[in-house]
This record gives sequence, C-alpha cells and structure tokens, in this order.
Amino acid sequence: MKHSTPLPRQGGILRPALVVFAALSLVTGLAYPFLTTGIAAAVFPHEAAGSLIKQGDRVVGSELIGQSFTSPGYFWGRPSATAPMPYNGAGSSGSNLGPRNPALADAIQARIAALKAADPDNPVPVPVDLVTASGSGLDPHISPAAAAYQAARVARARDLPRAQIDALIQAHTEKPWLGVLGDPAVNVLTLNLALDQLRPAR
Repeated sequence: MKHSTPLPRQGGILRPALVVFAALSLVTGLAYPFLTTGIAAAVFPHEAAGSLIKQGDRVVGSELIGQSFTSPGYFWGRPSATAPMPYNGAGSSGSNLGPRNPALADAIQARIAALKAADPDNPVPVPVDLVTASGSGLDPHISPAAAAYQAARVARARDLPRAQIDALIQAHTEKPWLGVLGDPAVNVLTLNLALDQLRPAR
C-alpha cells in the first residue's frame, strides 16, 4: 500500500519566508546603511558630505565632480561626455565614443583646434587628457602637464608672472597615494579658486 507524503501547510512555508524577508530588509535596508553612514560621517566627515568646497556659507562645487571653465583666465578641465550639459552628475554614463568611431577623431581635432586658437604661440603638443573625456565624464582632475600647457595663457589673461602660475600648479598637484598608486593630478576647481585669490578674473 502506497503512502503519500503530506504536503506542508501553506502557512508553514510562508511564515518563515516572511520573517526572513523582513529581517533582511531591516538589516540591509536600514541598519547597515545607517551604520556605514554614521561611521563614515564620524571618521571622514568631509568626504561623507560629498567633499564639498565652500566659500563662506556658499557651496561652489565638489572636489569629486568637474566643472566647465571656458574663460581664458581659468584652467580648463577635461572634456565631459555627459548630456544634456557638461559635468552633469545625473547624466554620468559610459557615453564616450568608441575608438573606431570617426566622430571621436573629429571631436578631438576640434578640441585641439580650440586649444591652439586660445594660445596660438604655444609650441607644446596638446596633452591627451585635454582632448579626451574620462569614463564618467565628470573627472575633476587634469595632469600636471595639462595644467602646465595652459599656464602661459592663464598668466597672460590674468596679467600675472608665469612663475607665479607655475608655483600655484605645483602647490595644487596631488601626489600618488602612498607615492606609488595612481598618477600626479591637479584638481581644476581648487586650482581656479586659488587663482581667484591671487587675482580675480577680468
């Protein structure tokens, strides 16, 4: 005589599943985020708040997101691939053109032409990071070489000695972490803010 195995009651399966779901929701949805946010705010308060840069009580930007500068009296950052406007944090994505896309070569040539038109007597080759966008389109940094390329133009526009501009670039060059990880970089926003402290743009 065959005996069939009795099926568990529906409530016997559903209740433990709901308990586990509720517990995991509380832990991963509330407890863990609040805990990590609290630790970050206590240990790294500046970074946890978005690495915001203030002038007085006014927020002028973040150390982590680039801004668009087009005046000859400011250092220019990397091109931004975000839409519908440059350095749009909400529009960050893998939006760069592929290396075989003819539009990429056209865009680079146009950027080179714009840089040379802004400083026609500069004999130095244009650094690559001034004509190519980063993966996020939000990169706030340029290389020291890219900053040095623009130094003469900025000095001329601000009527400042070139040596003073070079010293400012050097002072705002961030070294690799632990001396070996990453490359030296210059934060464009903080450099331009320091530049305004020397002499406001005309």
